Amino acid sequence: MKIGVSGIQGDFREHKVMLERLGVEVLVVRKPEELDEVEGLVIPGGESTTMIRIMKMVNLYEKLKEKILSGFPVFGTCAGMILLSKEVVNFKQDSLGVIDIKVERNAYGRQVDSFETDVEIKGFDKSYRAIFIRAPKVVDYGNDVEVLSIYEDAPILLRQKKVLVASFHPELTEDTRVHEYFLSMVK
Repeated sequence: MKIGVSGIQGDFREHKVMLERLGVEVLVVRKPEELDEVEGLVIPGGESTTMIRIMKMVNLYEKLKEKILSGFPVFGTCAGMILLSKEVVNFKQDSLGVIDIKVERNAYGRQVDSFETDVEIKGFDKSYRAIFIRAPKVVDYGNDVEVLSIYEDAPILLRQKKVLVASFHPELTEDTRVHEYFLSMVK
């Protein structure tokens, strides 16, 4: 299995390392044609407006959207969640609109307000330590979206078809279970 990690901007290296720990071949994707070389894609945390701007500049935006709408598995964390969402409610910006969620950017506070907490995730036998850094909050989601985890009444891990999104940063932990879950969606 070969998985792509978007290398446009953000903490892609940490996702790459996590996936390699799981024995997966990883390609850092920066060009549209590289999407054809991978079976799924991780979009990391970072700055979503910068990611979108660069993706459009290198013609990655439209190709990625087409592939996702055709069933290509994708996993977005933090800014990746924002990028994949249907709508950003507190900041006017483009998004791919491939998962029926509305998000609020930086809803859990600024960088200084970052925190870790244990959360329950559907299908996991023990709690998961989630790391939130300037995290988005899901404020609404469609009927076809499955909520896999909640923190303080807000969904933080969601799935719709082959799109998985997380408000938190699983790549910054030693726990591989969220990445394993994504890989199970790819198989």
